[in-house]
Amino acid sequence: MLAFFLFLTAVLHADVTDEIHTVLPRDAIPAIFAPEFVSSDKADVRKTAPMIGVSLHGEQHAYSMYLLNRHEIVNDVVGGEPIGSTW
Repeated sequence: MLAFFLFLTAVLHADVTDEIHTVLPRDAIPAIFAPEFVSSDKADVRKTAPMIGVSLHGEQHAYSMYLLNRHEIVNDVVGGEPIGSTW
């Protein structure tokens, strides 16, 4: 409860005129637009590696969260449906 109170106090007393400082230029983190896949038995990935999985209309795709750390978004088509997966 104390942590919430401190957070709320900080929010209520924040200076709304503070500027937003941009660290990276626009589009500095490239999206993946044409992902390439291998079958799960050929993937060079540890069984404990964190993944984002998508299953639509009987088709499954998995995206490595390690890879998405450098890209943050993958645009893909799964089961005939366009999707965007972000991390």
